[in-house]
Amino acid sequence: MVGPVIIRARKEDVAKRVIVCGDPARVEQAASLLENPRLVNSNRGLLIYTGTYKGVPVSIATHGIGGPSSAIVVEELAMLGAKVFIRLGTCGAMVRGLGIGDIVIPIGAAYNQGGLFYQYIKENICLATAPNYEVLSRIVDEVSKSGVKYVIGPVVSSDAFYAEDPEFVRKWTSRGVIAVEMECATIFALSSMRGLKAGALLLVSDSLVEELGFATAEELRKYVERAAKIALDALIKTSLDTN
Repeated sequence: MVGPVIIRARKEDVAKRVIVCGDPARVEQAASLLENPRLVNSNRGLLIYTGTYKGVPVSIATHGIGGPSSAIVVEELAMLGAKVFIRLGTCGAMVRGLGIGDIVIPIGAAYNQGGLFYQYIKENICLATAPNYEVLSRIVDEVSKSGVKYVIGPVVSSDAFYAEDPEFVRKWTSRGVIAVEMECATIFALSSMRGLKAGALLLVSDSLVEELGFATAEELRKYVERAAKIALDALIKTSLDTN
């Protein structure tokens, strides 16, 4: 492939450090924290803004929903020179005691075999999908300084949003998983395969084990701003060395 097909931006339009989010509204909110943000892509609704944060070039990009969409965006951003990614997303808590807006920091992401993963690895095996250690440690450092409630542990990346029933919860929590989301496994695995750095910071938007309701984008707004600042501070302190 000669270059990006979906993202209609040039190399000079994309920073080497990128925050990626599923929701375009969250991208716009995070981009408002940048100095002089400019929209460099809107094709397919995958908004990408580039500006600076504390003087460091940063892009904020929409990766869409699920593994296939996030894989396309990471692949194409990498073609345009991106090196470091932090997913700023949401998750469903699968342990008690987590409230709306609390932070989950994944140390790994489980997934089901097949689909996208089979097409990449062409074997029925499971990759070790984990964040880059430097990115992870930067995120933990910044969250620790913020005073925000957080937990660290493995998550599961599910392809089927509406298939998460009590049996799903029972099986995955028995394996030590603390939350469910949809993209971390793909982003972590692909970053490892492509020589990139990636990590994630997730906000609890609902719970599969307690009655918290499902937080709307507006209800999450104050939490997103706080988390976006944490993610940006971690991102700009992460080195670009991927060797």
